[in-house]
Amino acid sequence: MDARLKIVLIISFIFFSSVFVKLFGVQILQHAKYLEEARGQQVAKKEITPDRGKIYVKEGNELYPLATNLTLYSLSIVPSQVSDKEEAAEKLAPLLQKEKDEIFEKINNDKLYLPPIATGLDEEKAEKIKNLKLQGVYLAEEKIRSYSEGEAFAHILGFVNKEGEGQYGLEGYYNGELKGEKGVMFGEKDLKGRIIYLQGKQNSIAGADLILTIDRTIQWKAYKTIKDAVEKFKAVSGSVIIMDPNTGAITAMANYPSYEPNKYNEIKQENYSIFQNPSIAKLYEPGSVFKVITMAIGVDTEKITKDTSEYFDASVKIGGWTIWTWDKKPHGKQTMTQVLETSNNVGAVWVAQKVEKGPFYNYLKKFGFGSVLGIDLEKEASSPLKAGKKWRDVDLATISFGQGISVTPLEMIAATAAIANGGKLYRPYVVSEIQSPDGKKEEISPKEISQVITPATASTVANMMVSVVEKGHGKSAKVSGFKVAGKTGTAQVPKKDGAGYEENKTIGSFVGFAPAENPRFVMLVKLDEPQGVEWAESTAAPVFGELADWLLRSYWKVAPTE
Repeated sequence: MDARLKIVLIISFIFFSSVFVKLFGVQILQHAKYLEEARGQQVAKKEITPDRGKIYVKEGNELYPLATNLTLYSLSIVPSQVSDKEEAAEKLAPLLQKEKDEIFEKINNDKLYLPPIATGLDEEKAEKIKNLKLQGVYLAEEKIRSYSEGEAFAHILGFVNKEGEGQYGLEGYYNGELKGEKGVMFGEKDLKGRIIYLQGKQNSIAGADLILTIDRTIQWKAYKTIKDAVEKFKAVSGSVIIMDPNTGAITAMANYPSYEPNKYNEIKQENYSIFQNPSIAKLYEPGSVFKVITMAIGVDTEKITKDTSEYFDASVKIGGWTIWTWDKKPHGKQTMTQVLETSNNVGAVWVAQKVEKGPFYNYLKKFGFGSVLGIDLEKEASSPLKAGKKWRDVDLATISFGQGISVTPLEMIAATAAIANGGKLYRPYVVSEIQSPDGKKEEISPKEISQVITPATASTVANMMVSVVEKGHGKSAKVSGFKVAGKTGTAQVPKKDGAGYEENKTIGSFVGFAPAENPRFVMLVKLDEPQGVEWAESTAAPVFGELADWLLRSYWKVAPTE
């Protein structure tokens, strides 16, 4: 046989053998794999988005919705499929509240795709557009979150982003519970990927509903009052927290400025800090309101009583530092109650020195400072406390009157609540009940974190705080007919580089509770950098007094105790 013929036959044999092996592998060995791929090309899967859980407040026996879900529609047009573009533009214009020429200009081409030319269409408009039966015009559902109370509740609620994930506030903290579980349906699809024959379905599970501790009326009153105060004093910002001292339940938490959660996407990136809740995320040096904590520590360690007296000069030297009284004048011989009444820095330093660094640090930890309290809102912050054994003498001194320590408004009000309720630190919380779609209810119970001070200490310090309102710098927080316990604080603002404090910038605050002998509420008012007024007794204290008067006399109608 000719050698060339043999080579051709050998090559042909090898070729057909390889083809056979390949076909055998595809048709026999990999039959299941390719069958599954073929089915995949014929079967479509579509996720079923669950209804997000709603957020409510209680009003009597009724539930009032703060966050709900709306189904709206977006309208898209495929120009290449529109046979009469003039007609389509003319019919759509009045429904979309647009000019006919504007629509015509967009669709007068043969493009295969255009971004939606209208979004946020309600059910009524969508139905009218469907009835037009225009070729190439398509409506798509879009689920959106709707917030009924706008700016007043924004920092409590947060918002849901375009991906359906909760951000900030309750939406962020309870995102897992609120968003539910997705379902899926699958079946045969047509050339456009649409399911034409349903083969199976796994239903979605709706998210759980939340019921809050917030009182809607009090929240609105607090928001309006702090907004008015910020504008009146030309302050940078302001916050009010009102809490039940006996449970930790938050009654109101209002901040100004705020934002519109229904339009969160209009906030520019450089302004995203507006989304953070200043009441739980903004650290500040509290100033003289912190002296109530210093006095509580002094009394509980039995280093002082309310009547312990000492002579106090205009200043005290700590190492190379000189600490002055607020008015740079000697306050003379004073009891500890008078030290609190006159907000004497030198007196507060004296108490802290009596207690010493280690015990003072341990009490601050017990009061909840230096770690998050665990409130059920996303983005709670805290500044870790440097261990007491690492403190310099001047650290102990400045912390005693609220400088050189950073806290959040939430930490400050929770610690004050422990004085109001007999010495117990409670975890603050906003959700009172979680209701699952299957009808199960989970009630959130108050959680005691620790017994910080004795009931006797708490009662003593509360009486000292009443004296501050009656005789000291807190007079503008008085409420006729009631004993009010409170303390003012005017704090300096640290420079951003940490080198000292800003000139002519202060933070005014007031923290207190009433009725002092059986408190219905504890409240913190804070105003950042008010203009034209130096002391908190003229800014934060009157705001506290206005809200306390309204709560006790007008809203709750509490019988006077005095």
